Amino acid sequence: MKLQFHLLLRIAVVGLMCLLVAAAYVLYHSDRQARQSIQVTAESLGKQLEVQLLRFDAGFGQADQFPDFDLWKQTGSVPGICVRFVSKDSAVARSLCNGAKLSNPSWPDGFETLYRRLFSPGFEIIRPIVFNGRVYGSLTVTPSAEMEIAQAWENIRSLLGLSALTVLAVCLLVYLSISRALRPAGILVAGLESMEKGNLACRLPPFELIEWQRIATAINQLAASQQQLLVERQKLSVRLINLQEEERRYLARELHDEFGQCLAAINAVAASIAHTADQQCPVLVDEADHISRISQHMMNSVRELLRRLRPAELDELGLAASLKSLVSGWNTRSGGKIHYQLGITGDCSLPEPLAVTLFRIIQECLTNITKHSAATNASVSLAITADAVALTVKDNGNATELSFSDGPGIGLLGIRERVTVLHGQLTLAIAQPHGLIVEAWLPIRPIA
Repeated sequence: MKLQFHLLLRIAVVGLMCLLVAAAYVLYHSDRQARQSIQVTAESLGKQLEVQLLRFDAGFGQADQFPDFDLWKQTGSVPGICVRFVSKDSAVARSLCNGAKLSNPSWPDGFETLYRRLFSPGFEIIRPIVFNGRVYGSLTVTPSAEMEIAQAWENIRSLLGLSALTVLAVCLLVYLSISRALRPAGILVAGLESMEKGNLACRLPPFELIEWQRIATAINQLAASQQQLLVERQKLSVRLINLQEEERRYLARELHDEFGQCLAAINAVAASIAHTADQQCPVLVDEADHISRISQHMMNSVRELLRRLRPAELDELGLAASLKSLVSGWNTRSGGKIHYQLGITGDCSLPEPLAVTLFRIIQECLTNITKHSAATNASVSLAITADAVALTVKDNGNATELSFSDGPGIGLLGIRERVTVLHGQLTLAIAQPHGLIVEAWLPIRPIA
């Protein structure tokens, strides 16, 4: 649930509870007001009757006209009230009702039932009529329950209407206020998503509210520190890769100059021994040939190792010739089990870090295809433009899902690291119906 609706729901619940409390208070106040009105009516009418007894005792008027309710009826009686006077000896009984019973109630039946259970409308008030210490009778005042319920319903309906408008207005204002206050949350989420995609240069703008401003400042500082760490990591990775290539170049040179010359010398000495033994000691000819074969095998191994460490074509002839030699060598070694294809478009005159990275990526991909894919065809496509290099290596092997991150090898990890160092992008995909597609995009620019 969104935060706006969550807060709005809570406010609506609180408003409803306040409305219920206010409604209960209005009903209680209506009941108390009705009781006070009946109490005042009974007291006023009782005093009028006592005044009548005083007049009769003074010789004004006739006693048989007692009690006279006309004065009460003419001086502002409350509608819906019935009064009844009964003398002490029950010889005289008079009653009067002011107002008729409501014929068409306007309130719901449930409201009437609830009100009657809570407040018991229509209760009677009995007041004794006393003059000169003598009780002449009792006055009973009975209000109309329907009139009291009608008045209570009118009060509660007015309250409900006003409260409903108030709650709606408050909810609308709160929703607009919360929406405006939470607007920076969307900006924060968009900024974090952009940073998640690798755009650590993204910065959040300043906000009005101090809480949002503190969050934005903390995120910007975190992004800046992460960006600095990434730059330092890339610089370190570049240095490590350069040192690795320099070490490979040094080892290749040492193997070629020292180990290669030693093997060539051993091969020459073995040939000399074989020539001399053929004339003087024929029994040593086979041993000399055996030494020659071993030295030749070691020479081939050294050549292969030199090709893997630092192919001579890469320094002497360039990237295109090195890749052609690499693919040709894999076709020769596969014995026809896997057919390797190479396609190059564009100028391969690239800076050394980029050229070496492309060669190492292709070398690692072809090694993985040979070892793990069980493929029969593999293609290498290199497209070079003025701004970037797009490399695609595709095979028809047995890969059906991208679960390589769980494996123990570091080949793809090394490829990703090299691509990241050069500010490029690496994507893996599954070919149809099976096989792996490795795509690398590398910009052509100097690496800091």
